[in-house]
Amino acid sequence: MTAVTPAAATSPHVMNTYGRVPIAMSHGQGAWLWDVNGKKYLDGLGGIAVNTLGHNHPQLVAALQDQVAKLIHCSNYYHVPGQEALATELVALSGLTNAFFCSTGLEANEAAIKLARKFGHDKGIEMPTIVVLEKSFHGRSIATLSATGNEKLKVGFGPMVDGFLRVPRNDIEALKQATAHNPNVVAVFVETIQGEGGVNPMHLDYLKDLRTLCDERDWLLMLDEVQSGMGRTGKFLAIEHEGAVDPDIVILAKTLSGGFVPVGAVLCKKWIHEKVFSSMSRSVVHSSTFSQGSFAMAAGLAALDVLDRENLIANAAKMGDLIGQGVQAMISRFEFMKEVRWRGLMVGIEFGSPKSLSLKIAWTTCHTLDKSLFPQAAVIPLLDKHHIITQVAGHGVDVVKLLPPLVINEADVKYFLTAFEDVVVQMHKFPGPAWDVLMGIGKMALTQRAR
Repeated sequence: MTAVTPAAATSPHVMNTYGRVPIAMSHGQGAWLWDVNGKKYLDGLGGIAVNTLGHNHPQLVAALQDQVAKLIHCSNYYHVPGQEALATELVALSGLTNAFFCSTGLEANEAAIKLARKFGHDKGIEMPTIVVLEKSFHGRSIATLSATGNEKLKVGFGPMVDGFLRVPRNDIEALKQATAHNPNVVAVFVETIQGEGGVNPMHLDYLKDLRTLCDERDWLLMLDEVQSGMGRTGKFLAIEHEGAVDPDIVILAKTLSGGFVPVGAVLCKKWIHEKVFSSMSRSVVHSSTFSQGSFAMAAGLAALDVLDRENLIANAAKMGDLIGQGVQAMISRFEFMKEVRWRGLMVGIEFGSPKSLSLKIAWTTCHTLDKSLFPQAAVIPLLDKHHIITQVAGHGVDVVKLLPPLVINEADVKYFLTAFEDVVVQMHKFPGPAWDVLMGIGKMALTQRAR
């Protein structure tokens, strides 16, 4: 068989939105992918929390083949039968009452920001302010980027949108102090588990205190569950792990269609919906071209059915515990390993500064070259040597993130744990081959910054 060369990592015609790995995937099945040269990879990232049901799930494929032969999209001036059915399912699962559909998590978060601002204007607040958290990630449009806590992503795109107040996470006293003399606050907008910020769950007491504070001050509590929702954490919503916390707005996206069709959703309480769409003349104040396409609605309904039929939410809890406990058992043996955090199959493995002199030199050198470099010491060999796809959790964090499909099994977990242990063993051999590649990348990044 003649080897196929994938497209270059950079292209003269495609905007280089990511530092692309020069591997081209050909097809997938379940939790596994194959590249154009026939190499097989364990998908530990699930399309960044998109492919929850794995790749090419037969029930989803059949449902979409059936729908595409009938109708893909029609103007949203007309009733879409699948929309009502999907909304009914989602409100029953979430405990909320109304759903707005769009294409992405970014779009859904934009809609949530608008809902909060309308709530504020109805209270007579001319400049509504939304409280957001450090290390948050809500999107890359101007409004969602303004809400996002990663300053590196904002460079060159200012000015940002006003109306956001940033506070430390899991610190209710800091929030109270920051808002004590601000009458413009209308909502608190948080990720139940910060994904891009390093897989950081919000503490139970903090979320309960948030709900109490929102009630006391007449604020909305808005939860971004774009990465953590739809069963990933072993519950339909990650907030369900934290006890009786009742949000006003919840955002879903990514895996809402099982990864087959771009679709997102804003779920809210009835009174919020009625404030925005209060009359026929206001029925057009917010919408989206692809907000309720028949194709997307069919995918969403099929995805929910598969989650239920195959008991995948329970599987996420079980497999996540196997991964988390397996990694946790390694921590005492390896200096670089600091902590593993997980809720179901949303896993963050954090590295920390070692004690021995030679490893401390490696740690310091990496962080001097680039603050996001060190976790690549695990991500790169996991991909190159073991054919496992993972991701650094964000800029400036020493965390490797796992978001595998919910269909993974015990054999897949064992394969990952064996490979990860091998990689960590090699990381602790300094100097050594694992570090030669990393130092090369770091020096290249340093050179590019100096230009």
